[in-house]
Amino acid sequence: MTCSNCGATNDPGQKFCGTCGTSLAVTCPACGAANPPTGRFCGECGTSLAAAAGASVAELRPRPAAPVAPVAPVAERRIVSVLFADLVGFTTLAEGRDPEETRELLTQYFSLAREVIDRYGGTVEKFIGDAVMAVWGAPVAREQDAELAVRAALELVGTVGTLGPSIQARAGVLTGEAAVTIGAIGQGMVAGDLVNTASRLQSAALPGSVLVGETTERAANQAIAFEPVGEQSLKGKAAPVPAWRALRVVAELGGKNRADRLEAPFVGRDDELRLLKDLFHATGRDKRPRLVSVMGPGGIGKSRLAWEFLKYVGGLLDDTYWHSGRSPAYGQGITFWSVGEMVRRRAGLLETDDEATTRQKVADTVARWVPADDERRWVETALLALLGLEQPPSGGRDELFAAWRTFFERIAASGPTVLLFEDLQWADAGVLDFIDHLFEWTKNLPILVISLSRPDLLERRPDWGAGRRNFVSLALDPLSEPTMRDLLTGLVPGLSASVAKAIVARADGIPLYAVETVRMLVADGRLKEVGGAYEPVGDLTELAIPETLTALISARLDGLDPAERSLLQDAAVLGQSFSLAALWPPGCARANVADPRPPRAPERQRRPPVARARPVRVRPGAHPRSRLQPARPSRAQGPPPRGGPLVREPRRG
Repeated sequence: MTCSNCGATNDPGQKFCGTCGTSLAVTCPACGAANPPTGRFCGECGTSLAAAAGASVAELRPRPAAPVAPVAPVAERRIVSVLFADLVGFTTLAEGRDPEETRELLTQYFSLAREVIDRYGGTVEKFIGDAVMAVWGAPVAREQDAELAVRAALELVGTVGTLGPSIQARAGVLTGEAAVTIGAIGQGMVAGDLVNTASRLQSAALPGSVLVGETTERAANQAIAFEPVGEQSLKGKAAPVPAWRALRVVAELGGKNRADRLEAPFVGRDDELRLLKDLFHATGRDKRPRLVSVMGPGGIGKSRLAWEFLKYVGGLLDDTYWHSGRSPAYGQGITFWSVGEMVRRRAGLLETDDEATTRQKVADTVARWVPADDERRWVETALLALLGLEQPPSGGRDELFAAWRTFFERIAASGPTVLLFEDLQWADAGVLDFIDHLFEWTKNLPILVISLSRPDLLERRPDWGAGRRNFVSLALDPLSEPTMRDLLTGLVPGLSASVAKAIVARADGIPLYAVETVRMLVADGRLKEVGGAYEPVGDLTELAIPETLTALISARLDGLDPAERSLLQDAAVLGQSFSLAALWPPGCARANVADPRPPRAPERQRRPPVARARPVRVRPGAHPRSRLQPARPSRAQGPPPRGGPLVREPRRG
């Protein structure tokens, strides 16, 4: 064996040269593995050893990787959106605080700001004192950058109050051309008059508000409601700057699913919406399924809360997979109807699709979301059985549940997935069992299930959600009178105090009543739309119950026991208030009639009251009607959540 370094001859089997001490094994030039000198190719990676056989020891030693030259910063002009936000009155706030408390507050504020900005795809440019500057459009530009910036500003201003009851923020957003340095380190990435003007515009905003410029308003007004605030005289600017105040989000990203008619302001449910947002992000972060049960009487605002939540997740940068389904209160062959709606929307099925088209769309959907070949046919058959196009498998309901669950699990493997079950109080027992099955078997996946129901659900499932670790119950109460007045003021700014008081009194804290009363006045021509709000144009002294509410009340009355319905009809003629004795049957003495109300059936003992003993006043000759909870959940303050195949389809490379 000849040494490759000194040429000396060595005995077979020696590992090192006896003359110079060089290793007699041939080192692979690619992976560094030791090989016998007679080998032609490396036994580890297959690289040819011909060049290494004659190389010197120095040549065979591994060389350090060549240093990567840093990419030089590149300056260019770009259209960007700049966000400035700061805490209002922070100097006064910090003056009476311990320095460590002030530092902790700022740390929480900056952490919150960075989290919100990241969610909407922005880049934090800098933190200055209590101010935050963020940029959209650099280093990566998107079509909805201006809208994303305004959404982030609204979210930040609305969320900063969680840091303390007296803490408020304000923000300004401007869109325009600026000098951008891509790859800048230790210096500002964006420079130009746009940055200075955005900072001045933010200073002009009222506490808790967001001001934007003209270009930003034009780019974002399909999804966000604005109101003009006139030209602002900003420090250092020779000419006034026109500005708009961002009010609220009214659609998904890009204006998708925006309501055709005016949408009432979202009032009185900020805490509940914030809780939904936090649970949604916790579900994605922890990758654990969660169940949120939103419960309340008809017209209380359950669907409006879900619609606001949909607009929120529909405006985030990351994809969210949204499914919604409703359980009808009547009809035949409606078993698992809500689950079927979710599948139909996911597959993009239309009512006009024939069987062949339906099968093909379902097959394409399963092929997209279920990667394993052995699962595809199984899941596809179960989905077709759900849609009534196949016979259920021999395994029965457990087999169907497992396949449906697998379908949603495979979708959730791509990102946070939401399943919204509306009108769950009317769902068949199978839907409730499927939700239980989903939470019993699904692990380590971000699936958020939201159920909207009336308290009637607890009659059928008294243990609904009991014992679940990731279960949150959210009860919606009637809105307060000041909140109801805010709702009316947002819809009809010029409404007189007396008329507003009458509507609020009649609504009794149920948003649906107030909104439907306004819609009735619009239909009667006594309100007209002017500049994004309604204005009175006629006599509003006489108010009647809207026809839509009458239909809801009639349906609710028809669902009562005859004795209960008779009792409510008797109570309706007595006025706004009455004594219990007034309801006693004629001729009955108080001694032998303790309570004129009929005994309740055992299965109805826990049922909440269906009506309040506060009927409306009845004009002579009018048919008596009592105010009951609506029979069907309605859009108390806006349109229903739209359940498209996706909130936003993932981008394809």
